[in-house]
Amino acid sequence: MTMEAMRYEDGTISYPGHPRGPGGTEPVETVDLSEYTAEVITWTTSMATPPGVREPNHLAIVEFDVDGESVRALGQLTTGDVETGDEVQPVHVDELREPGAGIREPESQEWDGYRFDPV
Repeated sequence: MTMEAMRYEDGTISYPGHPRGPGGTEPVETVDLSEYTAEVITWTTSMATPPGVREPNHLAIVEFDVDGESVRALGQLTTGDVETGDEVQPVHVDELREPGAGIREPESQEWDGYRFDPV
């Protein structure tokens, strides 16, 4: 599985990708962010989590440098033992939340994704 971002004609990269970029342009290619490391810009720990999300829920805004282009992403951390400026890498997990919790039918969406793990 890839952590797919989109690159646009002007060189900007968006995560998550959007069908339209700056000036309404379409993406020209995809970039797999799971092949890069990122820097923790800020992070927090939530103790009041949505149904099915582990508690405590450690979250971070991270910044990737992809060929000199900055790409920010928000996601869960694998641990609360991080500091601003730490280097992290995306790691794939099968379940970001418990499929049986909440009001959605488990088959109605995908449950896997990426968390950020300190390098």
